[in-house]
Amino acid sequence: MSLKMDISGHRRRLYGPWAVVTGASDGIGRAMALALADQGFSLVLAARRADMLHELAAQLATRGVMTSVVAVDLSTPAGCRALADATADHDVGLLVAAAGFGTSGPFLSIDADTEAAMLAVNCGAVLSLTHIFARRFAARGRGGIVMLGSLLAFQGVPGAATYAATKAFVQTLAEGLHREFKPAGVDVLVAAPGPVKSGFAARADLQMGVALSPDVLPEPILAALGQRITVRPGWLSWLLEAAFLGQPRTFRSLILSRVMAGMTQHQRGTT
Repeated sequence: MSLKMDISGHRRRLYGPWAVVTGASDGIGRAMALALADQGFSLVLAARRADMLHELAAQLATRGVMTSVVAVDLSTPAGCRALADATADHDVGLLVAAAGFGTSGPFLSIDADTEAAMLAVNCGAVLSLTHIFARRFAARGRGGIVMLGSLLAFQGVPGAATYAATKAFVQTLAEGLHREFKPAGVDVLVAAPGPVKSGFAARADLQMGVALSPDVLPEPILAALGQRITVRPGWLSWLLEAAFLGQPRTFRSLILSRVMAGMTQHQRGTT
């Protein structure tokens, strides 16, 4: 048996046979689901778009992976409760909370209802699902939780102020729960990637230059689970963080405001 296969088997034995992945229809969530399938996990695939979830489930079925599709809107408490109910009879040991979206542009120009929906998905759903599954994990004495943060979480970002604030919430929540849950046998990790090629940019109305493929993120994320509090997966994430190393928040905020201005230049009809 190879070392990689042995590590994968150990992780499944450590946490349990089932993993829940939110945001599994696209981007990082989909990449995480595929990686966990490779490691022998059965998967609960959750997102809004049922057609994309069933397509992924069919793909995984050809590889002998057991799946359960739960099409829910996690911006609502009812959606979170539906996911909790749908997984009640599964021996879930791992939660990957990858569902989320962003907005961009001047704060006063962004629809307030859209900002509130983003807050509900990026923060409210993460809080609710973490509470639900952490209770189950603590009761069984083992489990793992992966939250998706962002490099934007570490300072205010003009042009993406609300999105950055939602990821700051996730970052802080994970840092606190990492230590709080450790005695109960529950590992908590927050992944803080930089730009990633996915549907995120289109929904946030951003034009990204260099960005990572989501496929390169699962390996460093899963390797860090149980070992670290925060992981910055991928070479681009490391490079961007290194550029900010030791810089005050005000400087980081200034630089990122210029980066966001470049990514949203098309919104102003300029070149």
